[in-house]
Amino acid sequence: MELQITEMDLWRLDQRINERGVRVDLDLARSAVAATEREQLRLSQQASDMTHGLVESATQRDALLRHILATYGVELPDLRKATVERLLDSGTLPAEVIDLLTIRLQASATSTAKYQALLNGASSDGRLRGLLQFCGASRTGRWSGRLFQPQNLPRPSYKAKEIALGISAIKAGIDDLLFDSPMELISNLIRSCLIPSEGKQFVVADLSNIEGRVAAWVSDEAWKLDAFRLFDADLGPDLYCVAYGKSFGIDPTEVNGDQRQVGKVQELALQYGGGANAFATFAAAYSIDLDQLADQAWEVIPEDTREKSQSLLQWMKEKKATISMSDRAWVVCDSFKSLWRSAHPGITGYWETLDRAVRRAIAEAGKTFDAGRCKVRRDGKWLRIRLPSGRYLCYPEIRLREDDKITYKGIDQFTRKWTDIESYGPKFLENIVQSISRDVLAHGMVLAENAGFEIVLTVHDEIISEHPSLDHHTLAELMATNPPWADGLPLKAAGFTADRYRK
Repeated sequence: MELQITEMDLWRLDQRINERGVRVDLDLARSAVAATEREQLRLSQQASDMTHGLVESATQRDALLRHILATYGVELPDLRKATVERLLDSGTLPAEVIDLLTIRLQASATSTAKYQALLNGASSDGRLRGLLQFCGASRTGRWSGRLFQPQNLPRPSYKAKEIALGISAIKAGIDDLLFDSPMELISNLIRSCLIPSEGKQFVVADLSNIEGRVAAWVSDEAWKLDAFRLFDADLGPDLYCVAYGKSFGIDPTEVNGDQRQVGKVQELALQYGGGANAFATFAAAYSIDLDQLADQAWEVIPEDTREKSQSLLQWMKEKKATISMSDRAWVVCDSFKSLWRSAHPGITGYWETLDRAVRRAIAEAGKTFDAGRCKVRRDGKWLRIRLPSGRYLCYPEIRLREDDKITYKGIDQFTRKWTDIESYGPKFLENIVQSISRDVLAHGMVLAENAGFEIVLTVHDEIISEHPSLDHHTLAELMATNPPWADGLPLKAAGFTADRYRK
């Protein structure tokens, strides 16, 4: 008998998870707050000493900018993290400016504030409750984080042994003796503050590349579905190698580490219609130097692909478009986009299918239009997309403007105001994929809870549960169990057991 899960079932499960809460290592959290205060004082004193008292703290943005300009003749555009990191990597700054900017980065770390949120939110029994918001992402229905924002934890840069040593050092108050950057250490330990109940262990599992799998499944990208199945059976390379190999016409087994990283960025940046700028944004997140990449990839890219990208770049310059990288880097990024799209006819074709179905539904209210595994229909001012699970994506006040753009009413993610939001085929695909991914996770959550795993938190596509003896292999198998509506969707999950939460 197939398990039938309703949204009310999921809401009740959400309430149980939030009432259960997760145990916090309050000693570690308090020690981290104390270490942060000590380090902030030290950094402030260091900044003051280096500037002869003109800048009392590295967090004083305007004073620091004025001092660097007046003393070293270096005019900086701003002191945002991304800007400072880029400047430090440039190799063009005086040593004294590098030291000041390094202090600025350490002193401005905002992730350390999460420790105080843990202490403020923990109940008298040492558990933190109410961390999840059911349907917090209003469009897709995904869970979102609350209180200390578990969905937005910094990615650790330290290895497990360093983190274990760091926990002991922080608690003993000797972190500054063992680590060059206590602030970096503190940022690495946030996950470690979450610990299982006495007599239990954390059992954690994460759905593997769920959005890539769902996008291939919903768009019928047959070769990619086969590649996922081969990889899951340990008979083929991972999909980032496959993506790069498919783009450049080479054997995926011959893809090296740097090329695999390019394939990963392609997959993350380009699936939802992103172009050169999207590729550059994701490349920066993975510390890929675009100019260096351009030099390495220039001769690998087919000449006709390069020429098309160069022509597009020239056209954009004539239109006075803003280009935020070198011409050579832009051409390479745009070429990667073109190669990825050529290798994914199913996904790019599905962009058009969705766009066409939405436009037809807007024009013909009351009629249902097929869009592969989804259905699209407008009734009154509402457009709905029926997902394979039976759930709906809803778009209020949908319309086709005179400039031929599709808009609906929603909350702007930057201004947080109710306004017109533009959408198009790739964006509708993103909503669909993220919604289906949520439904897959929800199905796994119910199976896991029914099997005795006490879920304390979910983070993106990951389940964090407690159990005295069951292992992560069992949890992963449950999470990779296809819902009855997802026949043919290749699913895989992997995880770990631990006495602290970790990445």
